[in-house]
This record gives sequence, C-alpha cells and structure tokens, in this order.
Amino acid sequence: MDNKIYDVLIIGGGIIGASIAYYTAKTGLSVALLESNTVASGTSSKCDGNVLLIDKEPGFDSRMAIKSQALIKQLSTELEMEFEFRHPGSIFLCANEDEIEQGYNWVDYHNKENGKDKFFKKLTKEDLKNDSKYFSDHLIGGIECTNDSTINPYMLAFSLINQAKKYDFSLFEMTPVTDIQHIQDGEFKVMSHEKVFKANKVINAAGIYSPHVGKLLDIEVPVVPRKGHILVSSRAELLGSRKIQEFGYLMTKFGKERQASKEMNDYGVALVHEATQSQNFLIGSSREFVGYNTNVNHKVIRLIAERAIEYFPPMKDMSFIRSYAGLRPWTPDNLPIISDTVVPGFYIAAGHEGDGIGLSAITGLWMSQMMTNTLKDDISPLSINRFKEVKV
Repeated sequence: MDNKIYDVLIIGGGIIGASIAYYTAKTGLSVALLESNTVASGTSSKCDGNVLLIDKEPGFDSRMAIKSQALIKQLSTELEMEFEFRHPGSIFLCANEDEIEQGYNWVDYHNKENGKDKFFKKLTKEDLKNDSKYFSDHLIGGIECTNDSTINPYMLAFSLINQAKKYDFSLFEMTPVTDIQHIQDGEFKVMSHEKVFKANKVINAAGIYSPHVGKLLDIEVPVVPRKGHILVSSRAELLGSRKIQEFGYLMTKFGKERQASKEMNDYGVALVHEATQSQNFLIGSSREFVGYNTNVNHKVIRLIAERAIEYFPPMKDMSFIRSYAGLRPWTPDNLPIISDTVVPGFYIAAGHEGDGIGLSAITGLWMSQMMTNTLKDDISPLSINRFKEVKV
C-alpha cells in the first residue's frame, strides 16, 4: 500500500490526464496519476496534432476552443520540453456550391460570435490557387481560420508530465485500476490488483475506458469508442504547410449528409491533411463504431487514399510508410464531459473524441480549478447530468 493520501488521484495517462496532472500539481496539491500502460500509449499516440477552432460550432464549443488555443500557445513557452508547436492556421476546402454556401455561412456565424476577433476568412478559387499549386481544379473555394495550430501530441503529453514532476506529483505506469472504494466524503481507495492508493478526490480521465472506470462506482459514463484511420507519408515536398480539410469533414463529425459515395459515407471518410515538422504528412480521416477493434481496415485505407488524390492529384505519386487506427472517446452530443458526479469527490474528464489534443489545456485548467474551488467559468454544458435521458 502507498500510505500517502493524495489530494487528487487521476486515472488515465493520455493527453487529458497529463494536462490535468500539470495544472493541478501547479496549484500546490499533491497529485498521483495511474496509467494502465505507459503515458500517451493509447488514443493520444494514434491521432494527429490538431488545435482547431475551424471545426467547432459557434457558441460554447468555439469559446472553449479559443481559450484552449491561447493556453497551448502559452505552454509552448512555459513548458521545459518542446512539443513542436506551430501556428500556421487551417483551411476547409469546398468542392461544390452547397459546401461553399455553408462554408461562407460558417465564417459569418463565427465572426459574429467572436466579436472583434475575426479569425475566419472566405477563400475564392483564386485564393486556393495562390495557397497551393497542388489543389485539384474542381475545388471552387474554401474558408480559413487563422487561429489554428499544430503540435506533436505525444511530445506534449510527455512535456506536461515532465513539468508536473517539478511539483508534488507521482506517476505510476503499468498500474491498471481494478477497483475503487468510496470510503466517505473526502476519502477514496483506488486499487490496482494488490496495490492500494488513497486520495481525497479522484478524476476519471480514462478516455475510451472511462465507462469501465465509472462502473466501479456505479456511474454510467456515455462514452463510446469511435475508430479513425491515419496514413503517414514518407518525407516529401510538402503539399501545404497548414492543416487542410475538406468541408465534408464537418458533416462526418456531426453525422450530417454530404455529397460522397455510399462507401465514403459508410466509413465517414473525409480528407484531412496535416504537415509535420519532420517534412512528412498525415492523411485521414475515417469514423466508425466498431467497438474496441483497432485493426487497420485496408478498404478504409484505400478510400482515404482515393479521397486524398481527389483533392490533391499529385498525391498519387507519393509513398506512404505506414497506417494505423486509433479509438476516439465519442459522446452523443460531440462535447466532452468535464464534470463532478453523484459521488462526492469523484470527477470525469473524458469524451473529447478527436478534440482531445486541442482541448487538453482548457480541460486541465478547468479541472484544476474544480479541485481548488476556484472555477469561475460556466461549464454546465459539459456536465454529465445532460445525459440523464440518453442511452448509448
């Protein structure tokens, strides 16, 4: 038994758990993090490095993203270890009149919502040609968000953990949680087989496994794994330095109809292109509900490649070095859960799906403020109570 009684114990060592660990340890509280494998070995190691506003709905969702973007930019100077922070902005590509109309409306909604901060711009076909000579001729325009950035998610997780260790923080890897006992208000016992940890407060940041952790205290967590594929190119001349996506990506994210083949829609395939600092690039994406299956589906890989070539014809001559599939923690309303629960002292920070990297910083800050009773922002839209009538 670890005889120390921690102020806060975090379950899950992905990017969300790492961020919570850093921001909470920074307040002066004693913090422990339990990870069943190694830091960032799950979803956080099988994703891209988006820190995006462009794909967020105007309102609470976009305001949360803007706060997190500012924090991540601050972390790029605050953390000792670099994590390849770059701030190139991002683009949505529109392939038809319906998409361009919706895209331009998206720009208007966001710029109206954000007041003086006009992060969004409308792009014409000529603007696209000036941006990259590699775009397909069938594209008729697009939209741009100047506030978007890119990081290395694996390195950010390690950097946050490294910085947390400068405070009263303990990391326990290869330590799966097997049981949780709520002894009384202000005291928990968290078991990992024969090991026992004591804490005053516990945070469930277990991502796709957060429902399993919740069940240990009879709490239903409406998070479901959603599978996504990514291809990695060999080093090549970059097709573009910014994050580039097709506008149809928004449709696949929010489950809306779009113009694409039945196969593309069945697997939620939509172009996502991300240049890396090492001069290769990542290509996605797909969205499927297939349980916890992380096997690469070569049919999906073929569809992603076909979609990429449709938007970037020169990509047909590129070589790819590997592909992988990861699982994203999805919720029914596409917003994360950052919340207390019916069990006093037990909290949840999960369900970010593909937004976990970009929203990691604000999640860590808000959760640290919940631990110290200093939270001033209204985050009620993220309460787990909003799912009382939802079955997944």
